[in-house]
Amino acid sequence: MTITHDTVGKYITVAAADGDAEAYLVRPAGDDPAGENPETDYPGVLFIIDAIGLRPQTRRMADRIASWGYVVLVPNVFYRWGTAEETSPEDELLDADARKEFFSVAMPRVHALTDDLAEPDLSAYIDALKATPGVSKGPIGVTGYCAGGRLALLAAATRPDDVAALGMFHTGGLVTQSSGSPHLRLADVDAQVLAVHADRDRSLPSEAIAQFEHALITAGVTHSATVYPGAEHGYTMADTASYNHDASEYHFAELRKLFAHTLH
Repeated sequence: MTITHDTVGKYITVAAADGDAEAYLVRPAGDDPAGENPETDYPGVLFIIDAIGLRPQTRRMADRIASWGYVVLVPNVFYRWGTAEETSPEDELLDADARKEFFSVAMPRVHALTDDLAEPDLSAYIDALKATPGVSKGPIGVTGYCAGGRLALLAAATRPDDVAALGMFHTGGLVTQSSGSPHLRLADVDAQVLAVHADRDRSLPSEAIAQFEHALITAGVTHSATVYPGAEHGYTMADTASYNHDASEYHFAELRKLFAHTLH
């Protein structure tokens, strides 16, 4: 039988490498509807947002994951450039013009968030999650979307003893010519990896998908890597024109199985 929980969420502040970062923290409500004094421990999950930011859509996704029996932390990874409100669009990105306008501002900060900046942040987020009351001892899961998939991989590579499960969804740029290409960090990962690519994702063409699969095998990483047919980059995000309901539901189902297998 599939069990789901009511959830309770709130904003907290996490001390990151270069300042305080807002973060959304959500957990099963249980016997503590306010979420202040949890009596039951649940495994922790770090949720890494896409370029569009910490907003209602990513909070809804975190709520759903928490309803499976997890404490989920969603940091504003773009805190250096502003608050969650300032780094997210005012409205949903359901038309091409709105998307183009937003990404003209968003992508420079995505590119500016280099591994050197991100690594200490990710460790701070993991430490904050593991220190949260009601988070069980043991490893955590990390799930990342679009640009957040690269950061999720970096988190697993940076803290292999703490990350047992890694989900990556419609993540572009996984294979580059740079010496810091994300696929080269797989050798440092001990987590079980779930990657669901999109076959219409121009940021990860078929040859890059094949190279990433080869890197997973070469690194000896336990993994499931699939390509969802007819899906575009951003297929999980219901507040954008790229949303694909079937692909998104597949991602949730597979992620739930991954966490159930690795975090309990």
